[in-house]
Amino acid sequence: MARLRVHAFSISVDGYGAGPRQSREEPLGVGGEALHEWMFPTRTFRQMGRDKAAEGTTGVDDEFVRRGFKDIGAWILGRNMFGPVRGPWPDDQWKGWWGDDPPYHVPVFVLTHHARKPVAMKGGTEFRFVGDIHQALQQAAEAAGTQDIRLGGGASVIRQYLQAGLVDEMHLAIAPQFLGSGEHLLAGIDLPGLGYEVREFVPGNGATHVVVVRHGHNRRTA
Repeated sequence: MARLRVHAFSISVDGYGAGPRQSREEPLGVGGEALHEWMFPTRTFRQMGRDKAAEGTTGVDDEFVRRGFKDIGAWILGRNMFGPVRGPWPDDQWKGWWGDDPPYHVPVFVLTHHARKPVAMKGGTEFRFVGDIHQALQQAAEAAGTQDIRLGGGASVIRQYLQAGLVDEMHLAIAPQFLGSGEHLLAGIDLPGLGYEVREFVPGNGATHVVVVRHGHNRRTA
């Protein structure tokens, strides 16, 4: 039985999780990459690449990145987090942003209205394509077993799971940036009304970290 967790989801001071005009050249939207600058120097992020011995910063920021990979047995991603392709899949050439060896190493359930066969990658990652948030959560829970599920985003997908009361824990990294427009994460969502409360508020070197949990957050998905 698995909890649904959000980790290291970066937002701007004005609440945007991605900038405007997302594209293959700007996968996080214009200005969106700057939201993640707090993460790039950390040891955990650098070791996600091929150099497992890479050095990097330790401390608060690194600890929050590292938490996001602990006890994770499956991921859920929105289609934009998998790639820039829109509409029906023209072919099977696109296999994600991370190359042949993505950092997930577990089944990853990609939300899309367009069917596609699973894609097996190096390192144990397998992308599986599902049609709605409840189907994705059910299949991810089955795949995760006794471990948890990480909800990777993007903003619109996290919003859907929050509004359904299905997110058990959410870590937001508030970056010292304004975007002004793009994809807002929490606009119109009444988190207290949905039973969420702040459990941690920790200043880091490059971002301020906020952990939000749902009352009775030990709820397990079926």
